[in-house]
Amino acid sequence: MADQALLLRRLRDDDPFVRDIAEQGLWRLWSRSGEPAVDRLMAAGAEHMQAGRLDAAAKAFSEVIRRKPAFAEGWNKRATVYFLAGDYKRSLADCHEVMKRNPSHFGALSGYGQIYYQLGQYDKALVYWRRALKVNPNMSGVESNIEEIEELLASRRGRAI
Repeated sequence: MADQALLLRRLRDDDPFVRDIAEQGLWRLWSRSGEPAVDRLMAAGAEHMQAGRLDAAAKAFSEVIRRKPAFAEGWNKRATVYFLAGDYKRSLADCHEVMKRNPSHFGALSGYGQIYYQLGQYDKALVYWRRALKVNPNMSGVESNIEEIEELLASRRGRAI
């Protein structure tokens, strides 16, 4: 994690290649628990998630969290599983745990935005998506989400007048 600060700075590099490598580097850095058995559990959980076996994925990531509670990415992956399962309350709780451990985790910040969007809490979604962009200004999908919500809210305000 000592390299995180350098990689976060490189997210603002003039060269788009460097920015892309920095983002990939952060994801790789965040995905390393430092324990081979935990990393194997993470890989198994990711495989389950990709195959749509959300219960099995949640169990794998829960075991990661049990074994290494300080490992933010275990919480982040389980938050993603809960989001995919439509369990937004538990997903929010896990995002909170990620942020306690890694306040620069732009993936979890974006995840907060997605959850609040699904809940129809657009102002909160905007807050978190803007925070994600502040950390990683290269998230074009998040920029698009912000534009969409701003247009929706402007349209609603226009109809209310």
